Amino acid sequence: MSRWEPNARGRLEQAALALYGERGFEKTTVAEIAARAGLTERTFFRHFADKREVLFWGAGALQELLVGAVASAPDAAAPIEAVVAALETTGAIFEQRRELARQRQSIIAANTELQERELIKLATLASALAGALRRRGVGEPDARLAAEAGIAVFRVAFDRWIADANGQDFPQFVREALDRLRAVTGGAWPPVGVASPTAEPAAVTTAVRAG
Repeated sequence: MSRWEPNARGRLEQAALALYGERGFEKTTVAEIAARAGLTERTFFRHFADKREVLFWGAGALQELLVGAVASAPDAAAPIEAVVAALETTGAIFEQRRELARQRQSIIAANTELQERELIKLATLASALAGALRRRGVGEPDARLAAEAGIAVFRVAFDRWIADANGQDFPQFVREALDRLRAVTGGAWPPVGVASPTAEPAAVTTAVRAG
């Protein structure tokens, strides 16, 4: 019978991040992570497939949250509005993990393999967002463009958020990044909160295509 190990995943994550910072990702072993957390290797592998997964285990939950938020956006919302509103919903979760996010990002920045894995994660997230937009009746290439633009906003906002020392919340950085994107593209699209005058409600668009 396995014994109860309170917050094993959190303990393993904190131990791994500390060791990656001290020794480097490549030189840290699963055995060392488990020992630092006061747990066994068997417990580690119950929670993570390998030591990389400690850095990426939340990707699925993040994708599910964002896709669900896009699906729940008002029918009249423009594609970029739906994506950015979804990004803003992550603020409360991120705020609880700000210091861990800083540690994680510094570890990824120091390792080429992990950087590639992070890019794959973001590409997968963009694809999922584009799919969510298509299910709302947004056509191509609009769905892909809005999703990719949203991921660009996310990356800029996230980098600024983890570097910030003033406690500004993540949704504010998202809005600022969107404003800068609007500025560099000439501002020829509506601000968040204002539906595009040419946008059709998702239900209407879907009905037209189904016919």
